[in-house]
Amino acid sequence: MNFTKTLFLTTLSLFIGISAFGQQGNFHDSRDKVNVSVQVSPERAVAGSDAVIAVTLEHANHWHSHTNNPQLPEILGDPEDYIATAIAFELPEGSPLTIHAGYIQWPEATVVQVGFTGTPVDYSVFSGEAIIYIPVTIANDAKLGEASFTIKPIFQACDDTTCLAPTPEPDGWDWDEYGITKSISIVTPENIPATTHTPTFNNFNGAVFADIHAGVTAPSENKIAFDAFGIQFTLDTNGSFGLILLLLVAMGGGFLLNLTPCVLPVIPIKIMGLSASAGNRRKTLYLGLWMMLGVMALWILLGVGIALVAGFTAINQLFQYPAFTIILGVFIGIMAIGMGGLFSIRLPNAVYKVNPKHDSWFGSFLFGVMTAVLSTPCTAPFMGAAAAWAATQSPALTLTVFGSIGFGMAIPYLILAAFPHLVEKMPRAGAASEVIKQVMGLLMLAAAAYFLGVGLSGLLQQEGAPPSRFYLWVVTACVAAAGVWLAWRTLRIAKTTTVKGIFVIVGIVVTASSVVAGVRLTESGPIDWEYYTPEILQEKLAEGDVVVLEFTAEWCLNCKFLETTVLHNSRVVEAFDAEDVTPIKIDLTGNNESGNALLHELGGLRIPLLIIMGPDGEEDFRGDFYTVNQVLEAIKQSRGSTGGIE
Repeated sequence: MNFTKTLFLTTLSLFIGISAFGQQGNFHDSRDKVNVSVQVSPERAVAGSDAVIAVTLEHANHWHSHTNNPQLPEILGDPEDYIATAIAFELPEGSPLTIHAGYIQWPEATVVQVGFTGTPVDYSVFSGEAIIYIPVTIANDAKLGEASFTIKPIFQACDDTTCLAPTPEPDGWDWDEYGITKSISIVTPENIPATTHTPTFNNFNGAVFADIHAGVTAPSENKIAFDAFGIQFTLDTNGSFGLILLLLVAMGGGFLLNLTPCVLPVIPIKIMGLSASAGNRRKTLYLGLWMMLGVMALWILLGVGIALVAGFTAINQLFQYPAFTIILGVFIGIMAIGMGGLFSIRLPNAVYKVNPKHDSWFGSFLFGVMTAVLSTPCTAPFMGAAAAWAATQSPALTLTVFGSIGFGMAIPYLILAAFPHLVEKMPRAGAASEVIKQVMGLLMLAAAAYFLGVGLSGLLQQEGAPPSRFYLWVVTACVAAAGVWLAWRTLRIAKTTTVKGIFVIVGIVVTASSVVAGVRLTESGPIDWEYYTPEILQEKLAEGDVVVLEFTAEWCLNCKFLETTVLHNSRVVEAFDAEDVTPIKIDLTGNNESGNALLHELGGLRIPLLIIMGPDGEEDFRGDFYTVNQVLEAIKQSRGSTGGIE
């Protein structure tokens, strides 16, 4: 009986042990805790096309491997003692495949606590399902048949206290025994199967192929390319000097946010608020500091979200949820009423315990938060690239960059607070001050109507169709009311003819401009846009058209600015009207699932974004701040000739 029981328990233990290993096997090295698989997409391709290899490292529970570039705390010792994850390749002689190792896309690291030295510390590793993407191109003269390749991942598996032996180095093992061999079938175009969706490749950034085909040198993980309106430069963040330059650029981008159409209209409100206390330098500085903290708090909070919340990689994702935009509109509307003193509404007593007036610390802090929130639909030149790079870095570096953006944005208000004589000439009390507050309050109500309208438009939007813009007439009405009120009240309270004349003219100009803007913004415009669906994109590429993809949204004022000033230029409109060019608009006002999927597939993190593709589906141009000439040159390149556009 005891023998039977012992045999049963031994058999059960062996079964459990074998099940636990699964496909990982018993190699007596790190492969015992990491299952490796290789997939390729597409499995059948034509000569001259592209493919992607996905190497998946599936780690056992509580196990991880070092990253491709281990960042070690000093307590963990010498980096040379740690085996960085790497990929080795072998191709047969004369292979039509080119593996672009410099463009490997590594998975996102996770932070775990390890105690190799006895004291637990945070350490960034690959864990869970870590997928490594490797771009591949196929030669134009590739012969039909199987094109094979062999891959050997190199890694070292560890838990929180110990590490297993690493996988053998390439020179120390037999490719036939340890390598994983796969192949791509080179076929004729008619033998290409219908495209199927493979979740494994969801996170691959296909934009790299544009650089590969353009002969661009593979980027360093620590280099950031900046490109705005044709001004291009690259920063290498290796070392303290490069990092300081990056933070300065991030601050500069934050400062420029104040000059975007999202923020510029509210600056006079804060200047007026600071002028009310300009006689008390200490109080002015106090209020300015609180506003600076409000601006920085919002940007740091965004950094926390991007660093710690899975799936949140870009600020503009917030505006794709109508509920967020509607809540934002309500918040701005309340601030407009409370700070502008537009109406005398008796609210519940509990509301008055929270004082949002501009002359209180809480009011200044909230105004700073609101100003920063208003800036988020607009991306300042150079700021977007810094923020996108920071989103891929460690949490500490992400927070540092986002804090720098916030500090740069807050600098003007800090200067005004530190030097109150700059605002002393603004009216501090009396009828003139009330008129300014009321006019600015009406303009803030216009902003509130804008965000409420965008949210409602997003709720009602249908994919493949333009969103409703009726709400813009409500915005227009608020701005026109501000102009009328300014002219009317000036006539009533101004004592000199000159003052009356100046402000009446300003009021009339504001009113007339708002009506003109309302008409222009609600009309369809000079471009005959197709609205994106996957079928339309595939159809136009199949017809041999040059395709222009504009990623935009109703809440993106930079998108509207670029569309009006660049895309509506007569030369660009003429180019878009050509028979072999199809402009397609991808509107992300609501939670446009297919549009977001395309943005993700093309490696975009933010909008505005313009992508121009040739008939072969290859990306020839990408830009978030672009010029007329850049767009025209890209269309020429995509056509493969210089004719047709002057």
